[in-house]
Amino acid sequence: MQWRNPVMFIVYIGSILTTLLWVHALSFPGDTGMKPTFVLAVTIWLWFTVLFANFAEALAEGRSKAQAASLRGLRKDTWAKKLKEPVHGAAFLPEQATNLRKGDVVLVETGDVIPLDGEVIEGVASVDESAITGESAPEVLRAAEEAARRGSTPLAVAEGNRVLGVVELKDIVKTDIKERFAELRRMGIKTVMITGDNKLTAAAIAAEAGVDDCLAEATPEDKLALIRKYQAEGRLVAMTGDGTNDAPALAQANVAVAMGSGTQAAKEAGNMVDLDSNPTKLLEVVETGKALLMTRGSLTTFSIANDVAKYFAIIPAIFVSTYPQLGALNVMRLASPSSAILSAVIFNALVIVFLIPLALKGVRYRPVGAAALLRRNLAIYGLGGLIVPFIGIKLIDWLLVAVHLV
Repeated sequence: MQWRNPVMFIVYIGSILTTLLWVHALSFPGDTGMKPTFVLAVTIWLWFTVLFANFAEALAEGRSKAQAASLRGLRKDTWAKKLKEPVHGAAFLPEQATNLRKGDVVLVETGDVIPLDGEVIEGVASVDESAITGESAPEVLRAAEEAARRGSTPLAVAEGNRVLGVVELKDIVKTDIKERFAELRRMGIKTVMITGDNKLTAAAIAAEAGVDDCLAEATPEDKLALIRKYQAEGRLVAMTGDGTNDAPALAQANVAVAMGSGTQAAKEAGNMVDLDSNPTKLLEVVETGKALLMTRGSLTTFSIANDVAKYFAIIPAIFVSTYPQLGALNVMRLASPSSAILSAVIFNALVIVFLIPLALKGVRYRPVGAAALLRRNLAIYGLGGLIVPFIGIKLIDWLLVAVHLV
């Protein structure tokens, strides 16, 4: 399907035309004014160009499909123990959480993942709250206000009208999260923490984590509204979350990473699932995306500069006999117009082969500004794209003359 790529479609048509021209040159040697061997050489290298380009495109497409398949493979289906009868001890059958409907009764035992939101109708359990709301488990008892100022969520425990004490629910901030957020900031990415905690708790955690902004006491509607607000301003929004109350916002975000330890609703709403349940994995997602864009930009910069230099090199050599004034621009002093054409065609085919490893390996991403990246691309790939054709075409020209192909 060459027509999907306009440039290669033109090369494909040119290959067909030169093939017909070669057949004509063989049948009627005097009509074309060109040697059949020269036309054949151009034809072969044009077909090589089409072949190499298709090969490179197939490799790139295969790599993209493999990456997409690996991301899809991160998604895990949650299975539930669906009871045949709504009583403890009844027989159950395994059922995917996505197939559960209102009125179904499931059995949840120690170590099981809670498949969906529901009501406990029998039994008691100690549940990791992060599997339900995205908040962390209790650690120590403290006074409510002191707990809140330390970044904890105070939970009063009462018997009747009598308050027995306060349970402190503490979010465990990962040791390297502040440094990871600093990396995002160097990329020009703003980090916002959205939580249902009270303002005192949220402010303390935000300061400890090093985020740029914070929204406290947020309902699912508040989270969704904030993301829509940023998108209305023309920004791309990425979000991580693990609770059911995060699901609407995850579904709205441009990029959504659900935690592997989160609820099924969050996983279904996300684009991908992080099995390590590490919110800073979003940084790796951003780095991967930017590296892909940088690789594409680098190859495009090289290709444009390469084309400019290539045509600047061969056009004077081709038309110098017709327009002698172009001799001043014929800095490469190629052997002949035929040599200039064939050298350019061969170089164009070979450069695709040498660019394939760069396309597969990719350009390493560095957390610097867009202006610095542009300067680096122009210095390496732009300047390289201007210099390499002059050297490559001249070397090929010498070789063609040496073996008497032109």
